[in-house]
Amino acid sequence: MEQEAKKIETVLRKQTNWKQLWFYQKTVVLYQLTYVFTRRFLPAYGDRTIDQMVQAARSGKQNIVEGSADGVTSMELELKLLNVARSSIQELLEDYEDYLPSHKLTKWTQGHPRFDTMLKYCRSHNFVADYERFFNKWTDEEAANTAITLCRMVDKMMMSYQKKKEAEFITEGGIRERMTAARLNYRTNQREAIDALQRQVQQLITENNLLKAEISRIKEENK
Repeated sequence: MEQEAKKIETVLRKQTNWKQLWFYQKTVVLYQLTYVFTRRFLPAYGDRTIDQMVQAARSGKQNIVEGSADGVTSMELELKLLNVARSSIQELLEDYEDYLPSHKLTKWTQGHPRFDTMLKYCRSHNFVADYERFFNKWTDEEAANTAITLCRMVDKMMMSYQKKKEAEFITEGGIRERMTAARLNYRTNQREAIDALQRQVQQLITENNLLKAEISRIKEENK
């Protein structure tokens, strides 16, 4: 238990820099792409799909941010919010996949002449700046297939990330376990400091006794 305490010296975890997470960067692209897509290709009135898709895209992005921030004190809450983010991205994926057949458009899969190029581009580009010049140029088929690819990539990346976080949770526990470990670590450090001081005191006593003996010997010689 003391060994565990040495590993966890603080109660609060270091906050994840979510802006550096590739799947977060791609959710920012998805949000911006979805915002433009819904306004270009869906009817302005009488279609709730616009709000649903934009909200799903925003939820995917925002819950990653909130989960990373809350993870400082609660990994359990972080995992829950990450799962909400994944669910939102899956909902968005479903909307895009529904859009294609309902508008008699082609879903690009392995073997489609543009599939490999799209896949390669989405794998190697994470930022809005890499995509926004296409937002108003793509057809709805191009935009929807790109969004589908990004959604699937985000989902796969988040699954791996969640498994990593779950492993950390099993190892380190939640806030209560970290508080206990921190207290144990503090007590262990206190005991080690006291033991070190006691050893120093004992050494000084020994040295003092040796000096006394040497002084007594010199006095005897000088009588």
